[in-house]
Amino acid sequence: MMGERTVGQEALFYEFSLERHVPADHLLRSIDRFVDLSSIREELRPFYSETGRPSIDPELMIRMLIIGYTHGIRSERRLCEEVHLNLAYRWFCRLGLDGAVPDHSTFSKNRHGRFRDSDLLRRLFEATVERCLAEGLIGGEGFAVDGSLIRADANRQRGHTELPSDASSRAVREYLDLLDDAAFGGASPVAPKAISPVDPAARWTAAHGGQAQFCYETNYLIDLEHGVIVDVEATTAVRQAEVTAAKRMIERAQNRFGLWPQRLAADTGYGSAEMLGWLVHEKSIEPHVPVFDRSARTDGTFSRDEFRYDAKRDIVRCPGGKPMHTSGTPVNGGTTLYYRASKHDCSGCALKPRCCPKEPQRRIPRSIHEGARDLARDLSKTDAWLISRRERKKVEMLFAHLKRILKLDRLRLRGPCGARDEFHLAAAAQNLRKMAKLIGGPKPIPA
Repeated sequence: MMGERTVGQEALFYEFSLERHVPADHLLRSIDRFVDLSSIREELRPFYSETGRPSIDPELMIRMLIIGYTHGIRSERRLCEEVHLNLAYRWFCRLGLDGAVPDHSTFSKNRHGRFRDSDLLRRLFEATVERCLAEGLIGGEGFAVDGSLIRADANRQRGHTELPSDASSRAVREYLDLLDDAAFGGASPVAPKAISPVDPAARWTAAHGGQAQFCYETNYLIDLEHGVIVDVEATTAVRQAEVTAAKRMIERAQNRFGLWPQRLAADTGYGSAEMLGWLVHEKSIEPHVPVFDRSARTDGTFSRDEFRYDAKRDIVRCPGGKPMHTSGTPVNGGTTLYYRASKHDCSGCALKPRCCPKEPQRRIPRSIHEGARDLARDLSKTDAWLISRRERKKVEMLFAHLKRILKLDRLRLRGPCGARDEFHLAAAAQNLRKMAKLIGGPKPIPA
């Protein structure tokens, strides 16, 4: 028999519960267990006036931002609309059925003011790391580091060759304040080919293999056990800034969380002599990193690896067995020592045509960090190094998830501070999703 909807007098009372209408397996139910914003008001209290009209609840705005970044909602205007309509979003934000959703402009005012002055978004990310530690998701034995380019909110066809003189833009003022920062203005002495007038800190680069774009770089330090993001740093898109960011993140993880890894996995970009020396001699961390080496020759003459170093006598043995000595005076900014053979030994050597056919004697450079480079080369022959090489792909998977699932393939905010805000929120969202996936969901809702 065909049913028919009863049309009659409206009920005088309705019973409706958001708790019962949000599915038990909804992502926000799992995430909500790991979101503790109880201290947010005390942290922000110094940034609010004691008088005047009450402001929008900062916890509500943070919960809305968590929804936006965990669900790939990039527009704050659309985020407000979704929270207004979606029952699960209202439940997560503690709004109930009749709670008012703030205007989208409220986020901009707080982000450029209270949130940034108090470094709130950084603390939000660190809170997710602390929770991962409490849940046993961070082993602390092995870390991996890498960076990925994110397009800036700047038109690639409107770049100039010099910094615009107008400093009224917030992004321009932020960049001028950061010119001495090694991660931004001081990362490279090479002048960029183009500068964006609206976001000069964004770097003109084609490192991703396609058309040149204005980009920033997000750098992740992750724990290799479960791929939890331990730290995140925003930098300009140059290789030198990546190395600087890696050092900052390792030191912050040690100081902030007491994490001291035994090994660090990374690609060749982190295999410079200076970086390897810092890991081995200053941090006592095994570098599971390919050594950056361009000493191989293609003209048929002996390469540097065919000369053997004698540490006890501090000499280098050439392929003919003759000793090569150093003056002990480092060059290249104090990072390199030169070992030279005597002219007498070279002139009468039968191997001279294959060693130094155009020079009277052979000269071999040796980095002051060559011991760390040798250790990295020895580690590359072990099974542990192969395991680290395979596990290092977890950080690349996080970048793929960031761009494809969370939709952060292009920034929405401008300037170095805008990039930091977005990267902190995105990393916090990924850690929350990681905990929701690895830890069992909440108990089923009783009927």
